[in-house]
Amino acid sequence: MQRREFITLLGGAAAAWPITVRAQQPAMPVIGFLRDARAAGSGFILEGLRKGLAEEGFVEGRNLTIDFAWTEDQSGRLSALAADLVGRHVPVIVSSALNATMAARAATSTIPVVFAVNNDPVASGLVASLNRPGGNLTGVSYLSAELGAKRLGLMHEMMPKVTDFAVLGHPNYPSSAAFISDVEAAAHSLGLRIEVFNTSTESEIDAAFAALSARRLGALLIANNPLFTTRREHLIALAAHYAVPTMYVQREFADTGGLICYGPSLPDVYRLAGVYAGRILKGDKPADLPVMQPTKFELAINLKTAKALGIDIPPSLLARADEVIE
Repeated sequence: MQRREFITLLGGAAAAWPITVRAQQPAMPVIGFLRDARAAGSGFILEGLRKGLAEEGFVEGRNLTIDFAWTEDQSGRLSALAADLVGRHVPVIVSSALNATMAARAATSTIPVVFAVNNDPVASGLVASLNRPGGNLTGVSYLSAELGAKRLGLMHEMMPKVTDFAVLGHPNYPSSAAFISDVEAAAHSLGLRIEVFNTSTESEIDAAFAALSARRLGALLIANNPLFTTRREHLIALAAHYAVPTMYVQREFADTGGLICYGPSLPDVYRLAGVYAGRILKGDKPADLPVMQPTKFELAINLKTAKALGIDIPPSLLARADEVIE
């Protein structure tokens, strides 16, 4: 081989070498995120998810991709979206709320599913037990539905003269039914009256507020589900328009102008889910990861909104608040 030919071959090999190395680099892992809601209004829970993943060393855009599957409030799309994630062979699916988790479970028995649900995962049939889930599912259960009595008690303490309460629920969410049942049982023991409004669309929410105002119900409690979570500003605007004192389920509502809220921190719930997703990417098995239950609950009160409604918050309630917004 002549010298010129040898140099040409060597140069060609050198030029091809970086391409070969790049081809051999491991592909960036992709996790699926399945939620029966619209993307708008869900940013605060995604911040929690990304924080948990980062704690395990996974940063979106750097060494991880998240494939988001939103129904955009069309629940009938859940099964197809779950099947699509399974067809993409993602190594982990994070499912938000019970119906998305049920869809993911129906779509796969092998891909790990990390759920964030406000239901009892054992009673719902998701896992065999909290300590030893078994199968391919584990995650976080924050049991917001069982806080109905607590929220009604806080509202009754704030407005002791109010005897007629409304509850805004969702007909297609089991957690909403559990919440309403809890509120009704507490109302019976306190001698209070409860009227339930089930809504599944924004127009039905509008109609419910108009109806509860016309019936002069004194205060409102809102159940937890993605439809309401992603419409914080709309719900708060309706409550202000009709001057209805309203109890919400997440601190973010009070931050946006809601009167009062009590419940677990959803960003922290999804942080925990992110931690589990990261651990599974590292090799942990979902069957060996106990279902987590958050211990961080937040009571937040917006004094500006209270003043606009003409409500004097009892000092005892203010003293117990984790956050008082002036």
